[in-house]
This record gives sequence, C-alpha cells and structure tokens, in this order.
Amino acid sequence: MPVENRGETSVWGGLGRLRGRRAECAVIDELVAAVNSGSGRSLVLRGDAGVGKTALLGYAVNKASELRVLHAVGVESEMELAFAALHQLCTPMLDRLDKLPGPQRDALGTVFGLRNGGPPDRFLVGLAVLSLLSELADEGPLLCVVDDAQWLDRASAQVLGIVARRLMAEPVGLLFATRGSGPELLALPELEIQGLRRGEARALLDSAVRFVLDERVRNRIVAETGGNPLALLELPRGLTVAQLAGGFGLLGAQALPGRIEDSFLARIGRLPEQTRLLLLIAAAESVGDPLLVWRAAERLGVGATAASSAEAEGLLVIGARVTFRHPLVRSAVYRSASPQDRRAVHLALAEVTDLAIDPDRRVWHLAAAATGPDESVAAELDRSSGRAQARGGLAAAAAFLQRSVALTGDLTARADRALAAAQVSLHAGEFESALGLLATGEAGALDEFQRARANLLHGQIAFASGHGSDAPPLLLKAAKQLEPFDLELARETYLDAWGAALFAGRLATAGSLREASRAARALPPADPPRPSDLLLDGLATLVTEGRTAAAPLLRRATSAFAADEISAADNFRWGWLTTVPANVLWDEQSWNAINVRQLRSARAAGALARLPIDLTALAILVTWRGGFTEAEAAIAELDAVIEATETHIAPYGAMLLAAFRGRAVEASALMTTGAEDAAAGGQGIGVQYADWASAILFNGLGRYQEALTAARQASADTPGLFLSAWSLPELIEAGVRCGETRLAAGALERLVEATGAAGTDWALGIEARSHALLGKGKIAEGFYLEAIDRLQRTRIRPELARTHLLYGEWLRRESRRVDARGQLRIAHTLLSTIGMEAFADRARRELLSNGETISKRSVGTERDELTPQEQRIALLARDGLSNPEVGARLFLSPRTVEWHLRKVFAKLAISSRKELREAIRTAET
Repeated sequence: MPVENRGETSVWGGLGRLRGRRAECAVIDELVAAVNSGSGRSLVLRGDAGVGKTALLGYAVNKASELRVLHAVGVESEMELAFAALHQLCTPMLDRLDKLPGPQRDALGTVFGLRNGGPPDRFLVGLAVLSLLSELADEGPLLCVVDDAQWLDRASAQVLGIVARRLMAEPVGLLFATRGSGPELLALPELEIQGLRRGEARALLDSAVRFVLDERVRNRIVAETGGNPLALLELPRGLTVAQLAGGFGLLGAQALPGRIEDSFLARIGRLPEQTRLLLLIAAAESVGDPLLVWRAAERLGVGATAASSAEAEGLLVIGARVTFRHPLVRSAVYRSASPQDRRAVHLALAEVTDLAIDPDRRVWHLAAAATGPDESVAAELDRSSGRAQARGGLAAAAAFLQRSVALTGDLTARADRALAAAQVSLHAGEFESALGLLATGEAGALDEFQRARANLLHGQIAFASGHGSDAPPLLLKAAKQLEPFDLELARETYLDAWGAALFAGRLATAGSLREASRAARALPPADPPRPSDLLLDGLATLVTEGRTAAAPLLRRATSAFAADEISAADNFRWGWLTTVPANVLWDEQSWNAINVRQLRSARAAGALARLPIDLTALAILVTWRGGFTEAEAAIAELDAVIEATETHIAPYGAMLLAAFRGRAVEASALMTTGAEDAAAGGQGIGVQYADWASAILFNGLGRYQEALTAARQASADTPGLFLSAWSLPELIEAGVRCGETRLAAGALERLVEATGAAGTDWALGIEARSHALLGKGKIAEGFYLEAIDRLQRTRIRPELARTHLLYGEWLRRESRRVDARGQLRIAHTLLSTIGMEAFADRARRELLSNGETISKRSVGTERDELTPQEQRIALLARDGLSNPEVGARLFLSPRTVEWHLRKVFAKLAISSRKELREAIRTAET
C-alpha cells in the first residue's frame, strides 16, 4: 500500500462491496466534509474480520480525492517493534521536523533514530505528531487512514490515540479500522460495522454463486455468516454445485474468522509447493518489501514463477508493495505452515535483512528461527531492547527482553534478563507482565543479590500499580537484603520505603515510617553524601529523634534540592519527596524554589509523566499564597496533562482551592471522592489530606464541630510530619469555637514543637495566632499583633487575612467595636480580593453585627462566560505565553489555541492580548 497519495484507493478497497452501506458511508462523508471545512475529526471503524472495514477505508480515500492522504497499516508480526506504524505515517512529513518546537523536534527525532538523546516521553511524541500534522495541514486538509489498528505496535497506538483525542481546529482527519478497540483508542468516536442486511447479503451471495441456490440453503448461509461480506464471497469457493445445492458442504459451528481462514486454507492447499513457500515468506516479512521477499525466496530456491499462481488465485499481489487480499490470508498462511518451514523462512529473512539498517527486525527473525537456547541471539535481543528504550518504546523493549529470556540457557543469565525485563515492563506500565517475568526469574537459581532485586521490583510494582499499603514492607525487605551488596542502592531503597510508608500512612499493612527510619539510621554514613543521602538522613532523623534534631539535616537537604547544581536525574528520581523537608520546616521560599526548578526541568525534558506531581505541588503552594488565579492555571494545565496522558492523581490542588474559597458543594465532592479513591488504593496520605482540607472548609463556613472532627483525624496521622502539623491550627480554632479548650491546648503544645523547630515567620506567625486564640486580655492581643507582623513578612496571604479576621472577631467580643471594625474591614478586603468567599462572608457578618453596612462582593465574574478550556487558554495567554507555548502546555496545536482565543476575545469584547491582561485581572494585585 502506498505511503502517501491524493485519492488513490487500496488494491483491495472493494468499492463494489459497499452495497447496503449507505449509513456508514454517510458518516464517512460527514468526516471528510468536516476536515475539508477546517475541523479536526477522528473515527474508529470497529467490526469483525471481513465485515467490510477496509472497503469503507477505500471509500473514504476515494471520497477525499481533494485531500492529501497518509496511510499506515498494523502488522501482526510488527507489534513488538516500537513506533513501526508511526514511522509509516510520518515518513512523508519528516522534512518539516525542524519547524517544531525544540522538545517536540528532539522527541520525534529520537523516536525515528534521527537524533541521539534520552528516551522521550510518549505524550511529548504525541504532541509532536499533532504539531507535525497541523504543520502539513497548513498546505491543505489531510486524511490519515490506519487499517488493522488491532495490530498496531503499542507505542504507535498510544501516540495516535493521543493525537486523535486532541484534534480540533486543524483540518486533519484520523480514520482507524480495527477488529476490537484497545485501550489506546477508547473514548474516540466509534462506528460499529455490522454484517449486511438480509437483502444485500442475499444479493452479494448470489453474485458469488453462478447457479440458483436452494432458498433454505441460502438463508442458512446468510444467517450463519451474519451478513459478513468476505464470508459470503469466500465460503462458497471450492464447493461443488451438489455440495452447495444441498447444503452438505457448509461448515459446522466453527467461529466465522476460522471458517473464512479455512476457506483461504483450502485454496492455498491447491497451490504448488513453491507458491505456498512464497506466500509464507510474504506472511513472515512484515514490511511488505518486495526486494526482501524475493531475496529470501532466492535463498530458499523459490523462483519468480511462483507468484503467478498466488496472483491468479487472488491471494497476493507483488507490486510496489507486497499485499495480501486480506489479513486472514496472511494469518492462514503463517499458522498452517509447519514449524520447520516457518523457522527456515525467518532464517532466510534474517540473512537478507541489513544488520546496519534494520538490526531489530533482523534479530526478531533470528529469534523466530531459533530451535532452542541461543546466547548470541539472546544477547542481540538485549541490544535491541536497549535501542527500543532509547526511542521510548518501553513495551517493545520488554518484548525483546522476554524473547531474550526464552533463548537464554544459562540459569544465572536467564534470571538476570528476566529481572531486567520485569523492570522495563514496570516502567512501561505493564504490571501483570512484570509480575509474570518476576515469577520466571524467581523460579530459577537466584543468588542473594538477585533475590534482593526481585523484592525491590515487587515493592516498586506494588507502589506503582496503586497497591500503596503493600509496598512499604516489600521495599524495606529489599533494602535490608541489598545492604551487603550495594550500599548506595540500599540507601535509595530505604528512601523509597520511607516515601511509600508516608504515602500509605495509617493504611500501611507493615513497614512503618519508624521501622524504615530506624533501619536507615543504622547504616554507615555516606561519604560524601549525595542529595538523596541528605534527604534520607534528615527524614529518618525526623522520625526517630524529632524535629529539633532533624532540622539542620532537613535544611541541608532542602538547600541541595533547591540548588541549580542538582542533577536532572536526582530531580526526577526523588520528585515530591524533595519538598517534604521544606514542608516540615514551614519554609515556603525553599518549597517554591524546588517546585519552580522541578517544573522547569520537567518541561525542558518533556517529562510529561512527572508534570502532574509538579503541577499539583504548584497549585497547593500558590493557593496557600493566595494566588487563586495562578492556581486555576496550574490546575487547568494539570487537567490537560491528565486528559492527554490518561494518568491518575488525586485532585489535591483543586481540593485545597475549593476549601479556601469555601465552596461547600464543590469541595465536599472532591474530598469525598479523593478520600474514597485514596483508601481503595491504600494511600493513607490522600485520606489525611482530604481531612485537612475539610477542616479548612468547615472553619471558613463556621461549621466548627465538623471542622473539629476533620482536624482531629488529620492531625492524628503521621503526627511528626507536615500534614498533621498543618492540621493543628485548624484543630485549635475549631476547638476554641466548640468550647473544647483542653483539646485545643493539647494541640497547641504539639504545634509549638513543630513551629519552634522550623523558626520561620510563617511557622511562628501561625504559632502566635494559635496562642492568641487560647489567650486572654493583653496577652492574647500581643500574640495577634505578633502573628500579623510575622505573616506580613511572608507570602502566605490567606493566613494573614484569617489572622485579621480572628483578631477582629476577638476585638468585637471584647466590646472594642471601633478597633474591631478596622480589623474586620482589612480582613474582608483581603479575603474578598483573594477569593476566600466563605471566610469573607464570616468577616461581612461580623461587620454587620458591629453596625457596619457592607455589600457582598462577587469574584471573577468577568470569566464566568468562558468555557473551562477557554479559561485555561486565556490565563496562559494573559501570562505572556505564545500560541505554540500554550499549545505545548495544553496538548493543543497552535491553530486550535488561536481558534479558542478568537472566541475568548469575542466573549470579553476585546481585540488584543494586552486587553486580555486587563480583562482577567489577577488576584495578586
């Protein structure tokens, strides 16, 4: 099949077989018309083998005679070769690669072997392909046709699924034909292709049978084939008039694809031996390259005349490409061949495949030709796995390693390769495959180091697959086993175990924070310490010896990860754990420095899988700083990343933002869902976070008893760490309002321990405010004034605003009405400006009770008419990002960004980006 044409149909398009397909053709007509008019569309044609999907693709290509058409075909034997199908589709566009933004250009260049670099993120590759298609579509509308999508290699399927979901304002159509929709194509518009209706099925059957059929026999054939066009055409072939007339030649209860395949097999069996061997070569050669087919045929003694019988029988065409009549012909040929014939053909193909140009296909053929363990082939498969990983094809890398394991005779090497394959499968998200490979490795004679590696993988798989409560003991066991062999890896594993224990919280089945910390403290000191060593020492000391002893170590770790000298590998390896010391120390400046650095590194490297974590941390921090508009932008970008990458992360940022705003319905829904999902995944930290956010929400709403319950629960988990400490001020405020002063006093003692070790203005300001809530007279007022003074020196504006509110409420209860009005007005202004609606309403009610008249202020009404996507784009454009930069953040093409911006400008009655900055005023001013 040609890679590119303008309206050319497939050899087997079969437009004459479209009788009765008016409805399906109408849907395709609509897609082509939409693309012609400038809209992006995608559609999946799903149906059984032979039902007519390829004919409908041919119709689409014929209908799109004015469009540029690109083709790709999934090939069953190429499913393990990373990006094989994507290469088919993108080859005609690679001359435009240099027009893409740098990270996208590098990612796609690495995938196709045009550039050297680290493994690119597949979501960045998807964005690069979307940009490339958009670039080509500038020259005219474009239709991409992908047949046999059920056989796409995993990497190509993932990328094309990402692209299909992001098509919008670019004149690009993406049309798939598949027998069954895999996870990569889920949620795309789908058209199920069923068998022909009875009348059309009877007519098609009559066209294939040159005599009058018995009515009952005809009805049986139509019923048993379900109107499948290929079955109606193929099943009568080779049967005599007597067999058909009486129905004696009809097949039994065999599944339809098998019956069609048997029909092809009967025809193949009548061919000369050399023709059958040529068909087998063509079936095993996945590229469809006639030169390779003929060179392999020559090695096996097959002459050129062998093709004539196959072509005359209508099974194969050898032209510019080698093309089978139907994929079932290929599978029938391959599966019916003897094992020795298949091995001989694969060996011949390996011998004629250029080692320098296509080493991976060559070794795949060699592996298929192997009769038993073969170390040279196993080692070459290892090297192919490395090349696949470098291109970002993790699923392909795992497949190469799996085959390598099967061909490895040495038990020690076999175990090593099985563990390596399990590691790659883990990174590819193939958790079941990873566990299966681990079982293969563990069935062999593992030494102690290999057994430790196996336990490490079990823990990593448990953590990555959402079984958070199972991970800590597995990782802790692995760390202890690794100590005699690799102390650095043991320390890293203890840090993994510590993080897993923190994540699991009270839901951990075993392997507590204390156990992990004690074991880590017993290790000999690292000399010189790496940043991860400083982090482990600080966190372990925090749990075993308390905040005061840990503070100097935590500051060293914070400085190391905030510094520009930190390596990208360390940054990505330890991720969210690097912010824990800053959180424990109430150090918002270092927290911000680390977060900004991580975001910058993730975006520069195109590490989209990491972005959800970094964006969540950003949303939490800027919310606490009162930058609700900035938080909205971070959450919008986070939502776009999650939608594009199909990753999952609890809505921590949105949860906290809704809590601070006091939006009860929205916040409660987020907290309930977040807590339930976290509990189901054994993630105790998620449950604790939801309780902490609930306490903030209910204190804002004045529902103090509910706030007290939530804060008590949140502060009880991991009592020495940041979430429990952050919950204590909420517990103190709610406790005082509910008359639970003894409970509040106990919480204050715990808070003083946490804030005193930190020593920052944020920490000491919160401590002073909490003292004030429990104090009386001049002592209480002194603490309020100290709290305001300290918090004014921070960027934690919501806490400053809340302190003015609490001080004003205290003054009113002290009957100091004039002083109270001053503090309450400041509080109301700050809270309203930030967008803390429930807390602002508390201030408003206090002012009304104090005889002040004040209107309720609405926030953000200038954006109410914008859709969520328009708000995302408007916020990023307001911050000065160009259309390509906005598109890169939100997984959209620049053309789609421009289309949305025109709608934003129209709704806001503006005409420029400068006016946009005025129309959407930031809450920070």
